Amino acid sequence: MHIRDATAADAAAIAALYAPFVTDTSVTFEETPPDATEIARRIADVQAQRLPWLVAEADGDLAGYAYATPWRARRGYRFSVEVTVYVAPTAHRRGVGRALYEALFARLTESGYHAAMAGIALPNPASVALHEAMGMRQVAHFRETGRKFERWVDVGYWERVLGP
Repeated sequence: MHIRDATAADAAAIAALYAPFVTDTSVTFEETPPDATEIARRIADVQAQRLPWLVAEADGDLAGYAYATPWRARRGYRFSVEVTVYVAPTAHRRGVGRALYEALFARLTESGYHAAMAGIALPNPASVALHEAMGMRQVAHFRETGRKFERWVDVGYWERVLGP
């Protein structure tokens, strides 16, 4: 497996990986899958903020991606980020999510970030297990916060302090 920075050339593969999560699951509250142009814009926005967007490749295919965005807009939150990871269904349980998060957390720590948060639509035992294996601990559980497929969905937040 190879992990590297995402580029605009990855946008179509990322859009294809992400689309079934949008159309078939409640793990994201997006309702329309973004196209490659929109994904390229998102990658550029993240990287313009000097935050990482990483991709994992296995056997020449996109196996997953992870990125960080600012946690909140106010200046006092500038050392905190929200992290996201998506793994291709064909790459589940192969260490892709762990490898992406290890690389992402290392980059964030090197860049001086102090805390990382992750929101998880619940229930999602696989995502919870990954985040907890990465040293994240649940700090919040919001009931019926999101709505998708004509039902209410709970959202939990996990946190990890990255540096001293």
